[in-house]
Amino acid sequence: MKLGTVIGRVTLSKSVDSLKGGRFLVVSPFSREQFERGLDAAASFGTDPSLVVYDNLGGGVRQVIGYEEGREAAQPFAQPTPVDAINAALVDEIFYSPFK
Repeated sequence: MKLGTVIGRVTLSKSVDSLKGGRFLVVSPFSREQFERGLDAAASFGTDPSLVVYDNLGGGVRQVIGYEEGREAAQPFAQPTPVDAINAALVDEIFYSPFK
C-alpha cells in the first residue's frame, strides 16, 4: 500500500456500470520527506506526478489515503473492471520511525 494526498476530484460524463457508487480522486503520492512530517504533509504536495484513484470510501480533498495499484486494485470487483488504482484506506495517523 502506498500513501498519498488527495489534491482533487475527477468529473466523468459517462462511466462503466461496474464503477457506479464510487468516484475518482486525483492523488499526489507521498515522497520520503513527507513521511517524516506525517499528516502535516497533507498541506504540501509532492513533486511526483499525480495519479487517478477509484474511491468508494469517501476520501476528500487534502486527506491522506492509502491506495493500491496494479492487479490488486481490480480484486474487490466481482467482474473485470478497468481500474489501475483503488483507495484502500483513509489515514487517521502516521507513525514514522526510520531504521538507523
